[in-house]
Amino acid sequence: MHIEIDQDVCIGAGQCALTAPNVFTQDDDGFSTLLPGMDDGGGDPLVREAARACPVHAITIKEPTG
Repeated sequence: MHIEIDQDVCIGAGQCALTAPNVFTQDDDGFSTLLPGMDDGGGDPLVREAARACPVHAITIKEPTG
C-alpha cells in the first residue's frame, strides 16, 4: 500500500494521528504528515480507519498494481 496526504485539502483535524499514531503525526503548523518511513503504512491495521476518519478525505491509500 502507499499512503498520500493532500496537503491542499488537509485542515489539521488530527483524526489520523489519533487513530494511527504509529503512522501519522502533525507538523509544526498542525497539518497531517506521515512519520518517516511510514509511506507504506508499516503494516499498521489502523491506517485504513485513519483515512476513513479524515473529515475532508485528504488521505488516499493506493494498492500496488501488478
